[in-house]
Amino acid sequence: MSKAHKQGRIKTAQRQPPGKTASPNGLGEVRIIGGDWRGRKLPVLTAQGLRPTSDRVRETLFNWLQFEIAGVACLDVFAGSGALGFEALSRGAKSCVFLELGADNAAQLRANANRLGTNSAEVVLTDSLQWLAQPAKSTFDVVFLDPPFNQGLMQPAVDLLFQNGWLQTEQAWLYLEQEKNLPWPTLPEGWLCHREKTTSQVRFGLFRRG
Repeated sequence: MSKAHKQGRIKTAQRQPPGKTASPNGLGEVRIIGGDWRGRKLPVLTAQGLRPTSDRVRETLFNWLQFEIAGVACLDVFAGSGALGFEALSRGAKSCVFLELGADNAAQLRANANRLGTNSAEVVLTDSLQWLAQPAKSTFDVVFLDPPFNQGLMQPAVDLLFQNGWLQTEQAWLYLEQEKNLPWPTLPEGWLCHREKTTSQVRFGLFRRG
């Protein structure tokens, strides 16, 4: 895989989103907004232009999931800053696997897990689509799918999740975040949008089997 291709999988944006602030050491920060680590700030790399899910969107999502997140196994497919996975752990998720293509960013995710003192975060340095292309070794109760924009990764990731059995399909929740004006990807028959909203930049929704 070429260097350019690898760089293309990293979440990027034209401007710094509201969930990310600058810190004096040149790193950015994301703030955990609820749960045991509420208010904790985690450094994230800025040189790669990461696009963390904003505070506003995360607050809405975890309000939707407030009675569903305790004790569950989560998967953060395109982890980036790890904002979604760490928020889930803060709010009582049993575990979260973070998939991340960039070596430096994966190292930062591991450092942040150590900073929080948690053993419930597993960071996997991998191409997310290649990882999902394997037969599932375990299943997940909540999957966060927020791929880099403008690269056509949402539908392939959704297809691989279901084809290879990564979701605990009877009770699982699937979170999707994508460009505001795009239609939702095609999901298997019986999967329905439970809640959805849009902001000025993104469309996000929570799906489950009806």
